[in-house]
Amino acid sequence: MPEAPSALDDLLALLDLERIEQDIFRGRSRSAIVPRVFGGQVAAQALVAAGRTVPADRLAHSLHAYFLVPGDPGAPIVYEVDRIRDGRSFTTRRVVAIQHGQPIFHLSASFQADEEGLDHQAEMPAAPDPESLPTAEEMLPRHLPEHVARRLVEARAAVDLRYAETPPWGTVGEPREPRSQVWFRTNGKLSDDPLLHVVLATYVSDMTLLDSVLLAHGRGGWAVGDVVGASLDHAMWFHRPFRADEWLLYDQESPSSSGGRGLGQARIWTRDGRLAISVIQEGVVRVPRR
Repeated sequence: MPEAPSALDDLLALLDLERIEQDIFRGRSRSAIVPRVFGGQVAAQALVAAGRTVPADRLAHSLHAYFLVPGDPGAPIVYEVDRIRDGRSFTTRRVVAIQHGQPIFHLSASFQADEEGLDHQAEMPAAPDPESLPTAEEMLPRHLPEHVARRLVEARAAVDLRYAETPPWGTVGEPREPRSQVWFRTNGKLSDDPLLHVVLATYVSDMTLLDSVLLAHGRGGWAVGDVVGASLDHAMWFHRPFRADEWLLYDQESPSSSGGRGLGQARIWTRDGRLAISVIQEGVVRVPRR
C-alpha cells in the first residue's frame, strides 16, 4: 500500500504550477489561518512562474512584491509573466496574479548568471541551537487554545519552525524589544534545484516577519485576535547559496510602526554563518475597533 503524502509533498504539489500557455500558469489555493490565501503562497507561486521562463543558469537574486487584495482560497490563481528584459548578465520578469478577473498580487523578480565579485558580510548574531528549542507541536499548545494551536500546527506542518523565545501570543500585554528569532527548515529533503530552495524560503518568510511589530506593543496578533492585519509589500535579496531543507536562522526586527502600518526587516543566515537572504516587509497592523 503506498505511503500517504507528507505535508511537504502537499506543499510542493501546491507550488507546482500548471502551464496553460507559454507565459501563463495556473495554481491552486488552500485556506490559511485567516480566511484568505496565505501571502507566502502567492509570492512563492509567482516566483515559480517567473523562474520557469528564465534560463536554468540564472538564479533569483531579488524580488519585490505588492499584495493588492486578499486572495480567495476557494478559487485558482492565474499567473501572467511579462518578459521585461533578457540581458547578458541579468534577466527581469514581472508577474501578475489574477483571480476572478482582478489582479491580487504583483511581483518583479531579477535573475543573474553566476559571476565572481567583491565579497563581505555582516556577522551572524548569537542564537540558541535549533535542536535545543521546542517544536511547534510542543510549544504552541502552551500558549494558545487547543483549536487555534492545532490549526497553526497543521498550516505549518511542512516546515519545522522553532522560536528562540516566546512568540507574541505567549506574552500578551507585555511589550518587549521588537526583535525575534526563529530557526526553520523543511520537514523533509528537497531536490538540488536552486530555484526550489529560494521558493521555499520565500514561502516561509511571510510567516513570522511582522511578529516583531507585535512584540513592541505587547500584542498577540492574528492568533488571538487583538490585532487585524495583512501584508502590504515584500522584498527579498538572495545573497549566497543555501538549502531550505537545512537549518536557517531568521533574525527579525521592527524599526517602526505608525499610521496603521508596521515595518519588519530581517536577515536569514545559514547555520555555518553565511548571510543568505535579506528581507523587508510592511504590513497593515490595526487594533480592532470595539
